[in-house]
Amino acid sequence: MIGFNYMDTNAIQLTNVTKTYTIHHDKPTLVEKFVKGRDETFTALNKINLTIKKGEKIGIIGPNGSGKTTLLKIIAGITTPTKGTVETNGRIVSLIDLEAGFHPDLTGYQNIFINGLLLGLQKKEIIKRLPQIIAYADIKQFIDAPLFTYSTGMKLRLGFSVAIHADPDILILDEGMNVGDTAFQKKAGSQIQKLFAKNKTILIVSQYKNIIEHYAKRIIYLTDGKIVHDGSKVILKKYFM
Repeated sequence: MIGFNYMDTNAIQLTNVTKTYTIHHDKPTLVEKFVKGRDETFTALNKINLTIKKGEKIGIIGPNGSGKTTLLKIIAGITTPTKGTVETNGRIVSLIDLEAGFHPDLTGYQNIFINGLLLGLQKKEIIKRLPQIIAYADIKQFIDAPLFTYSTGMKLRLGFSVAIHADPDILILDEGMNVGDTAFQKKAGSQIQKLFAKNKTILIVSQYKNIIEHYAKRIIYLTDGKIVHDGSKVILKKYFM
């Protein structure tokens, strides 16, 4: 008898995920010198339980400091939880930190291979997609120059191009994403819209009601590191009052 693997239908499963940071005081006061435990702790996420099905479009909202970006980084594998477990099913592409995995002394060409491998692409897949990645990034002759000679915009364009051509199963978007000049942002926006039209699992953080309302089918509202709403868009009327 073949058993049912519930992760076949789940893209993401978080169980009792907690993320705590320790804040060190570089210059403690006189009193702090004599009191143990002067280091403070900050709980960014507190016992998060979350199941996301394949193909779901999730909007994540909440005030600044509520844990939104931390949640995305844990799902993307950029950071690890202090406690709890994270299970993901499929290739994850995060557009939170587009320069992650790049090496400044290597050329753009070499960095495409490094970044692609980190995203889970096989070498033959990278070779096949290389012309499209280079053309989309639009950095022309600089592809053979070391990355430290690139402008910030060029690095972001290259990172975005590699990410978007990795054909993700799970796409993670943060509202702080910036991918260069206005023309490239428009091109990037068009590419992201195409992914929304496919059966991809997408998580997006934004403070813009129209973006969340248009793209997301399910809303997660975080505050103080806890999920206080997980469900319909009704919460948007209250949150964006």
